[in-house]
Amino acid sequence: MKNNKTITNTAENNFQAVANKVAFVTIIENTVLSVIKLLAGIFAKSSAMISDAIHSASDVFSTIVVLIGIKLASKEPDKEHPYGHERLECVAAILLSVLLFITGLGIGIDAFNKIISGNYTELETPGLLALIAAIVSIAAKEGMYWYTRHYAKKIDSGALMADAWHHRSDAFSSVGALVGIAGARLGLPIMDSIASLVIFVFIAKAAFDIFKDAMNKMVDHSCDEETEKAIYDCVMTNEQVMGVDLLHTRVFGNKIYVDVEIQVNGSYTLREAHEIAEVVHDNIERTFPKVKHIMVHVNPADTDENSEQNNSPQD
Repeated sequence: MKNNKTITNTAENNFQAVANKVAFVTIIENTVLSVIKLLAGIFAKSSAMISDAIHSASDVFSTIVVLIGIKLASKEPDKEHPYGHERLECVAAILLSVLLFITGLGIGIDAFNKIISGNYTELETPGLLALIAAIVSIAAKEGMYWYTRHYAKKIDSGALMADAWHHRSDAFSSVGALVGIAGARLGLPIMDSIASLVIFVFIAKAAFDIFKDAMNKMVDHSCDEETEKAIYDCVMTNEQVMGVDLLHTRVFGNKIYVDVEIQVNGSYTLREAHEIAEVVHDNIERTFPKVKHIMVHVNPADTDENSEQNNSPQD
């Protein structure tokens, strides 16, 4: 048990270290990028770039929310929370999905109002500096998306993945700004609003996917069929296991809980059956790092020897 606890603590420490590293890089990048875009928007007279700068600044707040969520989720179980705190990361992901949707909705409403207003000639033509800032922003935010996504997959963090999509939404926003600025400079100011409206659809879709994934983890959703099949095959590799009567899984935050009922020879002693159950437990834990808790129940299997004993007359 000590070895398992040590492994668990090491994994949690690595999880926290990776999350802190990504969050630090993200906060620095977003702060610098926000200042660059704000200055470019002011000097180049681009309202789209100023809005994009505010969007980037909001990412700093969202990353702080992610960091707090992961920090709380990494706390060890206590008396009040014997199963741990992993679901708090799901709460952070849900908050981020809402923030992401609100950000996209603001972009969509603003774009829609500009389209129906018809006052396209009143819009100022932005300078070349705003165009350059938009290109730099797209490259930087897309790079941050792939960087954060890589580590989110590595430590299986829903909140970090949500933050990755927040980066991509900012990249989409910058694409809209780029198209709008270029269109305005070519004499087509309506392009800014049309592009922003399309971006809203992408952002809303990303927010929905993040929200759905987090909610599935909050309500004890079972693992996918492929994972359950792999766990079943892992149990059956033990030659002493004669069958599996039940296999239930549930996702708890970014961890998996497993309940399994196995069949063993009914003539075995309690100690022998218990040892088989321990071997099955440890094998699952080694094979599937995401599995946090396993309950193995042993059922007696009917054998020919047992049947003869059961059918023999009683003294």
